[in-house]
Amino acid sequence: MLVDLRRLEVARDLKAEQLKQLSAETQHVGLELGTIGNQIDALESQDSEARPVLESRMVELYKLGSAGYVRLLLNVADLKEFGRAYRMVAELAALDRARVADHQRNLEQLQVARAAAEQRRLEMASLQKSADAARAAAEQAAAERASLIADIDTRRDLTAQLASELQSAQQRLQQTLGAIGSGAPRAESDAAALPIRPFRGDLDWPVAGRLMTRFAGQAGRVSAAGMQNGIQIAADEGTSVRAVHDGTVAFAGPFTGFGNLVIVDHGSNTFTLYGQLGAMNVAQGVKVDRGEPLGTAGRMLVGIPGVYFEIRVDGKPVDPLEWLKKRP
Repeated sequence: MLVDLRRLEVARDLKAEQLKQLSAETQHVGLELGTIGNQIDALESQDSEARPVLESRMVELYKLGSAGYVRLLLNVADLKEFGRAYRMVAELAALDRARVADHQRNLEQLQVARAAAEQRRLEMASLQKSADAARAAAEQAAAERASLIADIDTRRDLTAQLASELQSAQQRLQQTLGAIGSGAPRAESDAAALPIRPFRGDLDWPVAGRLMTRFAGQAGRVSAAGMQNGIQIAADEGTSVRAVHDGTVAFAGPFTGFGNLVIVDHGSNTFTLYGQLGAMNVAQGVKVDRGEPLGTAGRMLVGIPGVYFEIRVDGKPVDPLEWLKKRP
């Protein structure tokens, strides 16, 4: 959950940074669009001012017909006046050409500016769309983070409650084992049972499966994952769970915190415990031999199919891995 929380925080920060960059780009494009708009306004103003004069000149030239500027010289009889008139007509023609060129250039600049403005509008629309998406993603990541934090807080409270309940279950188990150990004297056949101590490191595993959690020590640490005075072994539901050594079933039944629990008494205040069983094949008081089925694998507290296994020597929990056969 903490990994998910960190992932959501990173996603939120990335989207927030993306939104910041997109906002900056949108602002920059907006400024460019404003500048282009001012340019268009200036060009249109120039066009509005120049167009009447240019149109007037075009009308005058049209009236002159195909001869154009030459007709202006036909009415001059004096040679001296003709030279002056020629220079005037040449200057007028050059001025008209300049007006036309300016007008054409102004139209071209207007076309370019309007195209640029349209491009900037499209860019701004795209940036705005991306910014909206980034804002929504950032808000969603923030909402998911807040929801996950609330879920973590809820689970923390539930975990604390469950750990407290499991601690109480552990204490009740200790009392039960104490009562079994201090109960009626064992029969002679039981007293003659093969002791378990010489078989340390040579006991078969109670079920074929993968080790999930290890022994936590005699401190009896308890977590929501389950009791850690023993080990948890993952195994398919229905897998046979077998006695690791000869003994007598001292308890077989439901036990709070351990599900279906079988306790085998091996004598000398030594016990093996098989918890979270799906089904039980034995009853209290029945003698069992090493390898004899006690029940089947059920589900551990974490919801994974498997079995809880514990060994107690002199009434105290010991590390089962020191008593079971080493795996390759």
